[in-house]
Amino acid sequence: MTRSLVIAPQWIGDAVMTEPLLRRLRHRGEDLTVGAVPWVAPVYRAMPEVGRVIEFPFQHGGLQFGARRRLARDLEGHFDAAYVLPNSLKSALLPFLASIPKRIGYLGEARVGLLTHRLKNPANKPPMVAFYSALSGDRDGLEQDRPRLHVPRVEVEAALQAHGLQERGYVVFAPGAEFGPSKRWPDKHYAALAASLDVPIVLLGSGKDREVADRIVQGAPSARCLNLAGQTKLEQAFALIAGAQAMASNDSGLMHVAAALAVPQVALFGSSSPLHTPPLNDRAQVVWLKDDPTYQPPLDCAPCFQRECPLGHHRCLEDVAPQRVAQLLRQSASSA
Repeated sequence: MTRSLVIAPQWIGDAVMTEPLLRRLRHRGEDLTVGAVPWVAPVYRAMPEVGRVIEFPFQHGGLQFGARRRLARDLEGHFDAAYVLPNSLKSALLPFLASIPKRIGYLGEARVGLLTHRLKNPANKPPMVAFYSALSGDRDGLEQDRPRLHVPRVEVEAALQAHGLQERGYVVFAPGAEFGPSKRWPDKHYAALAASLDVPIVLLGSGKDREVADRIVQGAPSARCLNLAGQTKLEQAFALIAGAQAMASNDSGLMHVAAALAVPQVALFGSSSPLHTPPLNDRAQVVWLKDDPTYQPPLDCAPCFQRECPLGHHRCLEDVAPQRVAQLLRQSASSA
């Protein structure tokens, strides 16, 4: 059996979108160990095909060569192949320093000598699931792959009990977006949506999203809101999403988690594109004004993939009405 080390991306959404690749590798008999930073590691623990998860002691930014060399010494001789999922130079260093014989990844950041099997980066932005799955060397069915995560039933029940919630009796909001404000539906719209729903609202996100979630709660005083942004571990957030009636979110990591758990959802896209990072879920409703022929004037500026609106109007999300999202949420929940 081939012993394979997978170097994971550093974003939750990207990590979810690597699951079809790992499923392909496991199906052909590879024994998988995933190396991931601590805030992404729980994603891989929710993938049954992963045998082991190593938490890397690395932070965002910086080469941290000494730490990589020390870890490489511990890993040397334990793996036959490595799949380097990020495109950075530093992500390819560890398999090289650990003398792993076969090192697969995309060309990028002058790392030709660090990889033994190199794929050319596509000229256009392809769907990310297919982008990662192509590292398996397969070419069939990449577009049809859908990420899957598994949350044990006992964890869902524990999360519901801890917060006094009834299964399928609440809606989750994920109002944050790590990339920047251009991907966030306005707080006032989330507040109006909360006020229009007749079920409790659970707000999830990181500590950075706490202030945004507070503003939503304050803007909807009549709604029953439970603000858990920054108050849960990622595994607990997964369990709360798995037990929800539906979820409304921006294009974010938790959006992909809901899709991989097959939870009814409404996904709001603005500066980014659902052609590149769609929620691969039959129960997903995507709102993207760029693709709406009835929206005038057309959004010629989208997708800009910028952290902040370069034109200063943020029409791509500002003009998505809460009433529209509420209707889609009800449709998604009723079809579950």
